[in-house]
Amino acid sequence: MLILLLGLILFLGTHSVRVVADDWRSNQIAAYGEIPWKTAYSALSLVGLIIAIYGYGLTRVDAVWVWMPPNWTAHLMALVMIPAFILLFSAYGPANRIRNAVGHPMLLAVALWALAHLMANGRLGDLVFFGAFLAWASVTFVAARERDRRQAASPTPAQRWGNAWAIGGGLIGYIVFALFLHIPITGVPAYAS
Repeated sequence: MLILLLGLILFLGTHSVRVVADDWRSNQIAAYGEIPWKTAYSALSLVGLIIAIYGYGLTRVDAVWVWMPPNWTAHLMALVMIPAFILLFSAYGPANRIRNAVGHPMLLAVALWALAHLMANGRLGDLVFFGAFLAWASVTFVAARERDRRQAASPTPAQRWGNAWAIGGGLIGYIVFALFLHIPITGVPAYAS
């Protein structure tokens, strides 16, 4: 559990700098430049993510069960992941209505992913791993939306292609990940029987 916690602190802590120390972040970028900042940020984030995933895997070896989720929660998780993928694709595609309405769809995608996995998993390691991501995404989303309100920036006008990318790409991404990538990445099937 200690390895998992260390990885989460590194990864989520790095991703929380803008929330807890935005002025310090801006000063570091001004002092050292954007490329060195992004390089250090990316390296620390990657190390944290690798440690967190490794630590999470270790919690599965001698799993401590907090609760036994009913079978239907696995089906609900699979259903909730559909809008999570659509939000994910809306964050990284052309301008679209979803991004304009939500503001920070990547954060909502992470929150939905974490919430869905919390519903269907009852081990202590699951609760720590997914719970940490849910808490981080929730706090960061609120902070990002407040920052948007202060800056009063108007969103980029949505494009039809952007809407199609978000919805179509999200659905295709969901299918590809669930059917072909979930087992190789996580070791467990996306769909429970």
